[in-house]
Amino acid sequence: MSEQQQQRLIVGVDKFENIVALLLEEAGFWVRRGFKVALTQDEKRQIGKTSAPKPEIDMLAYHPGRQELLVLEVKAYQDTPGVKLAQMQEVHEVPTGRFKLFTSDLYRQVVFTRLQQQLLELGQIAEHTQLRLGLIPGKVNQGQSEALRALMQERDWFFWSPDEVKAKVAARSAQG
Repeated sequence: MSEQQQQRLIVGVDKFENIVALLLEEAGFWVRRGFKVALTQDEKRQIGKTSAPKPEIDMLAYHPGRQELLVLEVKAYQDTPGVKLAQMQEVHEVPTGRFKLFTSDLYRQVVFTRLQQQLLELGQIAEHTQLRLGLIPGKVNQGQSEALRALMQERDWFFWSPDEVKAKVAARSAQG
């Protein structure tokens, strides 16, 4: 990939994340992007990855009225086929692949516990705040959006499809 192509990709990803953040804020969420979770060495051993870097959450979206914190994977997925249902259905004991929080129960539990502790210590959430995993992709593999939605609903995870994001942007544009 050329430097120019890489730059276009970065701009596209940033633009998509900016749009998603704006839509979430308009829905009553406070948004924070690129949050690093500081796992301890013991927690890294627990997940089977002693030399793992700090997990980075694409976007945190906190809704004070509902006491809910969305832990979001937000990706434009330009120049790719998009999210594939099969990727989201994988199950791994040791975190592997692109969607570790979705495919490894142990990893998700450890990261969520540490994330909640960090945010409590920073005074950014209340103790009874519920954490909920979510996905907002800019692209989903051909015809898999509804199946992906069903999977996300079954697991009580948050999901906005690319079509929903487009509709929300269109509605916002229509309002002026």
